[in-house]
Amino acid sequence: MTTIAILGAGYMGRTHAAAFTALGHDIRYIYARHSGETFAGAPGARLVTDVTTVLADPDVDVVSICTPTTTHRDLAVRALNAGKHVLLEKPVALTIADALAISAAASASDRTVMVAHVVRFFEGYRRARADVEAGRIGSVVSARARRLITKPESAWWYDEDESGGVVVDVGIHDFDQMNLFLGTPVTVTSTSNDPLGPIETTIEYRSGAIGQVLTFAGVPAGAPFTTSLNLVGTLGLLDYEFAADAPTATGGPSGVNTYRLATAGGSEAETLSSLDHYERQIEYFLECVRTGADPVFCPMASAVRALEVALAARQSLVTGETVPLEERA
Repeated sequence: MTTIAILGAGYMGRTHAAAFTALGHDIRYIYARHSGETFAGAPGARLVTDVTTVLADPDVDVVSICTPTTTHRDLAVRALNAGKHVLLEKPVALTIADALAISAAASASDRTVMVAHVVRFFEGYRRARADVEAGRIGSVVSARARRLITKPESAWWYDEDESGGVVVDVGIHDFDQMNLFLGTPVTVTSTSNDPLGPIETTIEYRSGAIGQVLTFAGVPAGAPFTTSLNLVGTLGLLDYEFAADAPTATGGPSGVNTYRLATAGGSEAETLSSLDHYERQIEYFLECVRTGADPVFCPMASAVRALEVALAARQSLVTGETVPLEERA
């Protein structure tokens, strides 16, 4: 059993705590910036407002960082220096300098660090990655993604200095997917007439492929969280759609979790199993901790690259211009 500390008592902190608890791990601490928080998901945890208490405890193996993004660099580097393994919520940071500082600290450490791009663990996205890597639709030449959510409840989220805004905090999931399937991005163009969206982002890739992402954080209350991925390849097509009451849900009888693959050999469609993607993510992370393996399914370099695209998209929204990306090894 691994001993866990959760940094952050908001929605994602509670989500991580529920997944760790479901997998049978001990949550020793919940760190919150303010006292008086309640945390039903980890009733045995000690609530603290000083992170030093957490980092000084030698029994804590893993720190799960679910605080506002502006705090990520400080907390991740301090946790690594204290000898803790780190699961870090996305985005990795709000600036490339901070992201690279975390990456450097991770490289200098013998601890496991993984950025929690949980979309990579959704069953449909996992299936799409496996099918593309197996060559079932050939080379991907075009990709589309959308992510539709209701307005978040956290007040800090509406401060772009803390969250990065919709295109960074929400869109980054799909920018990560575009990069995964299309390769090296070279230009980013975003348009919107409202801060919450809909935001339309077009990404051009070195290969000539095009990625398009729709991001919207103003879906009416009661409408489902919805995400989808559509890939066009030289040998076929692939479509995935997921809809549920919340991103943390696993579909359920009234949800949507459908996957379709079409090639010259025919078309196949199925409803996928409703597995908990957050538990999958944590299982994978903890297996990397146990074995000392690099988390190659969610590498740090990919998290940094996704942030570069997200920041370029935000810049494009401000300037109205296409933003070129620097080449990065």
